[in-house]
Amino acid sequence: MGADDKISNASEKATGKLKEGAGKATDDENLEAEGRGDQTKANAKQAGEKIKDAFKS
Repeated sequence: MGADDKISNASEKATGKLKEGAGKATDDENLEAEGRGDQTKANAKQAGEKIKDAFKS
């Protein structure tokens, strides 16, 4: 996994955590769900990158 991908995935995951926290704090269920979705998407991308790396080795 390239450094750019790692940074991008970490950034997306952090943004998701912030959205989820803001949604909880403001009782905004849509924002909270969007934050969880962002985190899930970042985790999936990270897993895909790890699989690609495994096949490159």
